[in-house]
Amino acid sequence: MRYRGWDLVRFLGFMLLWSSATVVEASIHEYRNEGFSRRLNSYFFHGGSEGLYASKLHLSHPNSEDKPLNGKSFIRFESITFRRTKEATEKQNEMQQKTGLIEAIIVEVKDRGRIGGSYENTDVICCNPKLAEQGSCKVGEVIIRQDPNNPDWPKRIQTSFEGKSEEATLIQTVEINSTGMYYLYFMFCDPQLKGMKLSGRTVWRNPDGYLPGKMAPLMTFSGFMSLAYLVLGLVWFLQFVQYWKDIIHLHYHITAVIGLGMCEMAFWYFEYANFNSTGNRPMGITLWAVTFSAVKKTVSRLLLLVVSMGYGVVRPTLGGITPKVLLLGFMYFVATEALELVEHLGNINDFSGKAKVFLVLPVALLDACFILWIFSSLSKTLEKLQVILLFYSLTVHATTM
Repeated sequence: MRYRGWDLVRFLGFMLLWSSATVVEASIHEYRNEGFSRRLNSYFFHGGSEGLYASKLHLSHPNSEDKPLNGKSFIRFESITFRRTKEATEKQNEMQQKTGLIEAIIVEVKDRGRIGGSYENTDVICCNPKLAEQGSCKVGEVIIRQDPNNPDWPKRIQTSFEGKSEEATLIQTVEINSTGMYYLYFMFCDPQLKGMKLSGRTVWRNPDGYLPGKMAPLMTFSGFMSLAYLVLGLVWFLQFVQYWKDIIHLHYHITAVIGLGMCEMAFWYFEYANFNSTGNRPMGITLWAVTFSAVKKTVSRLLLLVVSMGYGVVRPTLGGITPKVLLLGFMYFVATEALELVEHLGNINDFSGKAKVFLVLPVALLDACFILWIFSSLSKTLEKLQVILLFYSLTVHATTM
């Protein structure tokens, strides 16, 4: 048994090192031969969405060795490549410098209504000759109504093909000077570009690191919770040692929940800190954090359920109901693990509504089962306790007579 335990420790250590070496993309949005979808009279591809804080001024000494990225918030286009079809290329004139226009549009969520012709009482997105005659836009471009207080926003970045070239490349960095939720759209209006594919990646960075705006507070929260669990664990351990003669089996389960919570928060803090500094998520560490989180949630719910049933209070075992409790716990673990994995290992954008409902619904239903079972069991346990208390009172009264 001694050697098996040591082998288990070495195996877990190997898994931890392997986890640190494996990464998945995070604030780096990858596009792998993506296609465009038709949207009214335009063609559209959603390049990403994140909360970004405004860039900060450099307050450090000019001769300091700070990295040039510190304090800057930006969206960087890295080797974005647009590849059109051979049929579309053959229709072009080799002498023309620009034979196809693609636009990358960065817009805040509050300004999405500025894209398209809604303010011109039309539902088109691309400019047509009638609107061009009115001076509202240029034919072949996406209609954008600029913000009068900030004429550079929404940001429009235009890229064109040259002659009969099959590829066009976009490399540019856009600095963010206003805090908000930003969306990136790739769009074109030329029907001849139908079937075009998009490859490359964009890097989104906040002033203090690559952690997205909606996730930035989670690193601080995880750090505080790790310390809180550590303090709770120390207090619990001291009480455990002081009253070790009165320990019952439930106390060991409570100790396990505290330990799982401590490990969960420590892994999440490490995961967020690594994400923030490198822009990549260590896949294995994220898996460990997600698994510890799912196990802790499952064990804590099972613990509350069995206590409500009277385990350790009015009954020494659960009897024949144990398999049902374990089955519910297993189903909850699987559902929670699946939801957490999709949320943390998938694209950092919000996943589609259907997928979210599909994964959240089982967790919600199982939580409802836990709640109903806990309250019904608690009611029955309280009734048993009242009966036991009444019987004890009668017995004491009879013996005193």
